[in-house]
Amino acid sequence: MSNSKPLPGTGGDRYIPYAEREGAASTVYFTRDLSEAGLRKIFARINAGLTGKVAVKLHTGEPHGPNIIPRPWVKSLIENDLPGATIVETNTYYEGGRYTTDAHLETLKVNGWTFCPVDIMDAEGVTALPVKGGKWFDEMHMGKDILNYDSMFVLTHFKGHAMGGFGGSNKNIGIGCADGRIGKKEIHTIPGCEEMWSIATEEFMERMTESAKAVVDHFGEHIAFVNVMRNMSVSCDCEGVEAEPVVTPDVGILASLDICAIDQASVDLVYALKEEDRHALVERMESRHGLRQLTYMKELGMGNDRYHLIDIDHADREISPAEAVEGVVPFVAEE
Repeated sequence: MSNSKPLPGTGGDRYIPYAEREGAASTVYFTRDLSEAGLRKIFARINAGLTGKVAVKLHTGEPHGPNIIPRPWVKSLIENDLPGATIVETNTYYEGGRYTTDAHLETLKVNGWTFCPVDIMDAEGVTALPVKGGKWFDEMHMGKDILNYDSMFVLTHFKGHAMGGFGGSNKNIGIGCADGRIGKKEIHTIPGCEEMWSIATEEFMERMTESAKAVVDHFGEHIAFVNVMRNMSVSCDCEGVEAEPVVTPDVGILASLDICAIDQASVDLVYALKEEDRHALVERMESRHGLRQLTYMKELGMGNDRYHLIDIDHADREISPAEAVEGVVPFVAEE
């Protein structure tokens, strides 16, 4: 890596239509079945490489967070399809319900994550994983317990994010595996700056993505991804009960072995919604320059931005994002 300060890329506020993308295509599975059964069904398409001791990287949420993936879905999946798996998390960089290990353990109880082991991976220290081909990092500091697992299942609640624009699989592991004191600081804060959120837009997306690349490279063929497109507030689950109201309709569940393809497909599904349904989430993505996550994943060789979207509800027919969101019911807030 050069000693001179790298320059961030550009274009994080511009959506690239599918027709303008080039290169190979990966497989992304899709179901409209937002249920325990739907999650288990789609998981079966991508679980072959999850061997040995399996970590389930999940955003378990701030206390009483309203939008996290339903606990019964995860409980059923682990008990039936991943017996012996462990949910993994790290402490937060900001002060809140998951800032210290003790507080984090209490929040896990409050939010109902009590049906299987949960490992706060940085509770007893950090480890540095190499970042191959990065321009911001040679290594990223992770919770040291990441080394205790042979495989990782990245189970992501896809939604907006205050700084990232959107939080998909890339954010789930890029921020979520970095330890709470060193790694997350390296991603978020200019050295010596008093403002902890001093890195933003394209540079932030690139730093987060390099962190995710360290995790993807570490697990190799033993990592798989699911994005649940439900309760998609423009706010991350980090904001808990303070999250902005949900105004985007639920879409479905996606699964892939390609982290770039699954996040790109999730974004494409949002853009395929009617303008009035997608407006809030699209504004959040573009205003934060969050789409740089996708182009940088491709530049780093983490996967493809082209894909075959396979509808497992209808005999594995290949469909377009527009077909996938046909019939989506506009979100209506409860009285």
